[in-house]
Amino acid sequence: MQKIYYLSSCDTCKKIIKEINPSKEVEIQDIKIQNIDEVTLDWLKEKVGSYEELFSKRAIKFRSLGYSEMKLTDLDYRKLILEEYTFLKRPFIINGESVFIGNAKKDVQAAKESFSK
Repeated sequence: MQKIYYLSSCDTCKKIIKEINPSKEVEIQDIKIQNIDEVTLDWLKEKVGSYEELFSKRAIKFRSLGYSEMKLTDLDYRKLILEEYTFLKRPFIINGESVFIGNAKKDVQAAKESFSK
């Protein structure tokens, strides 16, 4: 599977996709239009170790809804990601068995190298 989950209103996501320059075969999914599904989210969790790793604590709603003050379990993170697209860390890039999360320079570079092979 080759897929990129991103937010179309996020300039950083668009910049990263442009930098990676994926081929036409790579599916690109705007999570605002279609959030990640349970099966894919669970598969990703197995790859990275926890739902918390997939969760964006930078999301405005995370603070505004008071979640930043709560002690959340891994299943709470799963539930929140499935309910609200803004809680998925992005961009989220899958290339075969490789997974790249977020916009850290090292992760973007690794994703770029993965797609250039």
